[in-house]
Amino acid sequence: MASAAIPPQARARQLRACLLCSIIQTPVDFRRNGCPNCEELMQMKGSPDRIQVCTTTYFDGITAVIDPEHSWVARWQRTSKYVRGMYAVRVKGRIPEDVEAELESRGIKYRPRDQTDQD
Repeated sequence: MASAAIPPQARARQLRACLLCSIIQTPVDFRRNGCPNCEELMQMKGSPDRIQVCTTTYFDGITAVIDPEHSWVARWQRTSKYVRGMYAVRVKGRIPEDVEAELESRGIKYRPRDQTDQD
């Protein structure tokens, strides 16, 4: 089962959350590996500029998702199809327009993770 690295506590102020899936990683992890859930769309691997616009330091709460497929919290947060890791409960910001257009062209509705688009 795929998983993301658990960020060290010493680097807590540097943590960033992906604006699309809300996974939390250090900027170094995003640069080395990209986003483990949505790299195909976000294309952050090796791109500090892309990391800057596709992630944010403004997020509230953290959940640790160990078994995404069976976790009711992961279902509630819409992360049940993603890898194991640390996820932000709420993320402030929006994905870049080109990524949103790519999602739309694939028939995927973008739902911001700031909880303004409630079910």
